[in-house]
Amino acid sequence: MATDRVLLVDDEKEFVEVLAERMRSRGLDVTCATSGREAISAVEEETFDAVLLDLAMPDLDGLETLRRLHEIQPELQVMILSGRATVKTAVEAIRRGATDIFEKPTDVETLVERIRSARATRIAHEDDVAEEHIEEILRKRGW
Repeated sequence: MATDRVLLVDDEKEFVEVLAERMRSRGLDVTCATSGREAISAVEEETFDAVLLDLAMPDLDGLETLRRLHEIQPELQVMILSGRATVKTAVEAIRRGATDIFEKPTDVETLVERIRSARATRIAHEDDVAEEHIEEILRKRGW
């Protein structure tokens, strides 16, 4: 059975390392990025079931990173994990396509549960796309 894949993005390297280890101990395949640019590169190269994204990062903030990630993969399940989220930034993140917002610190079991749910959502979407493609092929062939 495939492992749930998550990209963890936060500029606080020590936080990323500790959370990644906790998630790996629960069977997740975790890739880490410490900047929005690293996250964008990772999503261009790999498929993830979910992205856990910090909002407050230097250089490229979480909202801009979220926007760019969705340009690459519109169906990507991006969850915000922030210690500084305000109601305004939370609303903006949801408006830009974030699926969840978690406040630091958060319960690892809750994160793992949401990541597994995100994987199921991704697989269902891929199945729908494949089914539509098959139906289109059949229509073109007249079957």
